[in-house]
Amino acid sequence: MKILGLTGSIGMGKTTAAAMLRRLGVPVHDADATVHTLFAPGGAAVAKVAAAFPGVVRNGAVDRAALGGIVFGDDSALKRLEAIVHPLVRRAEREFLARQRRRHVRLVVLDVPLLFESGGGRRCDKVAVVSCPAFLQAQRVLARPGMTAERLAAIRAKQMPDPEKRRRADFVIQTGLGRPFAIRRLKRMVKRMWEGEC
Repeated sequence: MKILGLTGSIGMGKTTAAAMLRRLGVPVHDADATVHTLFAPGGAAVAKVAAAFPGVVRNGAVDRAALGGIVFGDDSALKRLEAIVHPLVRRAEREFLARQRRRHVRLVVLDVPLLFESGGGRRCDKVAVVSCPAFLQAQRVLARPGMTAERLAAIRAKQMPDPEKRRRADFVIQTGLGRPFAIRRLKRMVKRMWEGEC
């Protein structure tokens, strides 16, 4: 079974690319979706987050906005949160990979926003980076509710620069040239991985 890492900075179109890969029949493990599950009522992270950050759990779930207000811009708080969340996400990822191996799947995708930053690229056979021009990235992100130019700048500062991600990638999926172009690139990439060309 081959493991393809899928990553890309905020607003680059990674979520859309992951959805396209699912439609092509490739199982995708979404690290962000896993975190949502961990923070939901009954989630494995709720009690630990409540103990580390009093007041952020409401109605049995982690209030992501309240938690974000604490950890955003506070490196020590962010490290405390990561120490809780990252091992749980990795465990879910290992369980996903084990399930797919039992099914004899040829190719899976690990959708991880900070794949390079966290050293996750080492767990993958190949890495695909989703990218678009910086002006389009800003346009997409600033259209989100509550987003500001200052917040986007702070997020970008924590992420590896897009040119460096593209340099490290085995595949680059451009999303600024329209959906049909991106789908063609994804199909070609999947075909090469399935057929063992790379």
